[in-house]
Amino acid sequence: MPHTLPTGRRTVRRGGAFTLIELLVVIAIIAILIGLLLPAVQKVREAAARTQCQNNLKQFGLAIQTYNDTFNYLPPGGLMGDSPGVTSGAGWGNDQGTWILHTLPYMEQDPMFKQINPRIAVNNSVGIGINNVPAASRKYKNLRCPSDDYDPAATVSNYVASMGPQCVTSGGCYEPNQGWCDPPASGLGGGLAGMGYGLSPDHGNTVQAPEVRGLFNRLGARITLAMIKDGTSNTIALGEHLPRMSDHLPNNNWWHFNSGVAMSSTVVPINQRCDYRHYFSGDCGTATEPGPRNWNISMGFKANHSGGANFAFADGSIRFIPQNIDHRTYQLLGCRNDGIPVSQP
Repeated sequence: MPHTLPTGRRTVRRGGAFTLIELLVVIAIIAILIGLLLPAVQKVREAAARTQCQNNLKQFGLAIQTYNDTFNYLPPGGLMGDSPGVTSGAGWGNDQGTWILHTLPYMEQDPMFKQINPRIAVNNSVGIGINNVPAASRKYKNLRCPSDDYDPAATVSNYVASMGPQCVTSGGCYEPNQGWCDPPASGLGGGLAGMGYGLSPDHGNTVQAPEVRGLFNRLGARITLAMIKDGTSNTIALGEHLPRMSDHLPNNNWWHFNSGVAMSSTVVPINQRCDYRHYFSGDCGTATEPGPRNWNISMGFKANHSGGANFAFADGSIRFIPQNIDHRTYQLLGCRNDGIPVSQP
């Protein structure tokens, strides 16, 4: 029988249950631990994603080096009817691929390259593409950076080629970066004064190599390593981009010469954002919320990494460049022949 106290009350044996207060305390402790651990887990995941992006860029950097060793010039940013070495004509209606397409054999993707056969051109306006290969079959893992959550099914690339400090006007949009492209007489500031490079066409729209300040353009100007006067370790070749902040990349055709994979300029600061909501309306957006149609902002290198983006240099090295890099230094790293010494970031 239970023991009876002098007062007449019986003792109650509690058993193993928690009180409500104890349960709340345990829940609070668990919540605090999760709050402490979550940032650390996110940092580890981002570090892994950043490393994967660097590895992808490293593979592309080696691929363009191998292509150069084979053909004695860098792969064309894009090939079309009027590009050097293309004899079939038809101008912009003659699509013969991008630098990504032409480096497929050096990315362990030779079967895809042979299937697409970029030397057989078709009119891309009918939505079929090069040699009538279905677009859905044209993607592979090296094209995407894990840090970018843009539609994983999209046939887009997070890796784009550099035009260097090429002009990227946008027809009436707010253009905060044009001063790093225009001559000083324009009154926009910055400009070509003391930069070591001369005038060049907007968006790299030329087939003449001397008119391209960087290493690539979408019309296939043929650049050789000998043209990199500033040294391959001082010249940006490739970098990262976010398709949702581009006017061309979301077209889902990384193989097409006008897909945007050879249209990034260093005149745009690293990670300068634009608002994807304006992509479908096709307008410039505003000064505070520019849209992808504003090429003076969208045609720059961008990534979801904190504080900067990954770049492949012409010597094959991979470097993370902080977004707060001195902008003049950034232009000099983008240009292949300005002749001005520059400190590495």
